Amino acid sequence: MLNLNNAFDTVEVRESLKVAALDIGSNSFHLVVARIVAGSVQILHRVKQKVRLADGLGLDGSLSQEAQQRGLDTLATIAESLQDFAPESVRVVATHTLRKASNAKDFLQAAKKVFPFPIEVISGAEEARLIYQGVAHTNHQTGQRLVVDIGGGSTEFIIGDGFETKVLRSLQMGCVSYTNKFFKQGEIKAKYFSKAITSAQQELEMIDKKFNQLGWKACIGTSGTIKSIIELASQLDSTNRENCVSLTDLKILMDLCCAAGNSNDLKLEGLSDDRRPVFAAGLSILIAVFKSLNITEMEFSSAALREGVLYEMGDQLAQKDIRQRSAESLATRYDVDIEQAKRVLNTTMVLFHQVRKAWDISYPELKSLLGWSALLHEVGLHINTRGIQRHSSYILQNIDLPGFGQEQQNVLATLVRFHRKKIRSTEIAEFTLLQQSQVFKLIALLRLGVLLNIKRQDDILPDIKIAVEDKKIILTFPEDWLSQKPVFSADLEREVDYLKDIDIKLQY
Repeated sequence: MLNLNNAFDTVEVRESLKVAALDIGSNSFHLVVARIVAGSVQILHRVKQKVRLADGLGLDGSLSQEAQQRGLDTLATIAESLQDFAPESVRVVATHTLRKASNAKDFLQAAKKVFPFPIEVISGAEEARLIYQGVAHTNHQTGQRLVVDIGGGSTEFIIGDGFETKVLRSLQMGCVSYTNKFFKQGEIKAKYFSKAITSAQQELEMIDKKFNQLGWKACIGTSGTIKSIIELASQLDSTNRENCVSLTDLKILMDLCCAAGNSNDLKLEGLSDDRRPVFAAGLSILIAVFKSLNITEMEFSSAALREGVLYEMGDQLAQKDIRQRSAESLATRYDVDIEQAKRVLNTTMVLFHQVRKAWDISYPELKSLLGWSALLHEVGLHINTRGIQRHSSYILQNIDLPGFGQEQQNVLATLVRFHRKKIRSTEIAEFTLLQQSQVFKLIALLRLGVLLNIKRQDDILPDIKIAVEDKKIILTFPEDWLSQKPVFSADLEREVDYLKDIDIKLQY
């Protein structure tokens, strides 16, 4: 007789990691909750909310209050379903609209009041890379492939092989922005399609030559726009493979759109009400993509940006941290003194671990940003010794760094900018991922790590104790050590004055 009370008692329970990824897109907000078990991602829950954030992006570049409120209301709803998640198990990325909005900081500050997780505004290249990772982990074709993702405000293009990307591009065209530009009030005419397709092909002139030269064996489309198009194409009398679309199919769908005359009258079976208003714009972009890149057939992948985020969150799946690859590439390109970088890193981490709890900076991402800034603080030395901190900051802020979000790069650039010489607190921007007081604390720790290794020699530092009291740092050296190091003493004396500008008192 079956005894349900004892069911599964002998089943071995493997350790799992529950994670969530939220994609704040220009058209929709997508939440995916998953667990990672034995190196595989198991999707538990998906939520899609149509927000149309890009609808509120005005000609002056500002995001309207109405659009902001739609976004905030959606974030508040999503926050309820993430109540039990630790901060490090949730990653939130924002794309085109918040990249472009001149008042994005206002929205991000308001979001803090209703949404407890930090929001990263990622670059177009980083968005493309994460999209590709989502596809690469769920599609197993061999050889080079082209991935296309049409979003609300931008379209991403990637060529890669296996898990490695070869070229990443993000173009300023999306189904929401093109609807507002070419299909106003829902009007659909052949001449509007022609203008939209031509405009998209003009954008594609920036990449078509290089992409066609590289070539690919398989072409994969992601996102809701391409999904809708392929689902509708499957109803046509087509010889395509299942889950695929051709240029002939796209032209037939365009004719059907023009016959309807208005998106409100577009009654294609399977076309959802929320997709109907932006369908023609997305279709026009895809037609242009097929023409400019000479695509014969495209298949669909359900995995995209949020899945890419999930896979990177699982340490079990990471063959090697993408940020480590980026940092190593940068160090090689700019001939960083590796031994000195490691000295500064080691000292900075020793200090960090002694104060992280008292200073409330234990969050793993803060440790990572401090560590990467220690390793990369001298990339600007390749340009000139004089003003190295400014050169290093400029490089870190402007170079393509896969794995780092836009704000993460800005934080790195800020830490490195003030790793030596005077600190100008008025030049330190406010961030959404970190509080300003946390930025100040990281700057102080990095500066001490650099200062204590100014001799660029191994084994000259004794055991150093550090304690903190609110905005006060107390350094303790072995008895009589400083008295024998007059240059160190002078450097520390000068540092006392420098740190005053970020309201930190140094005592030693």
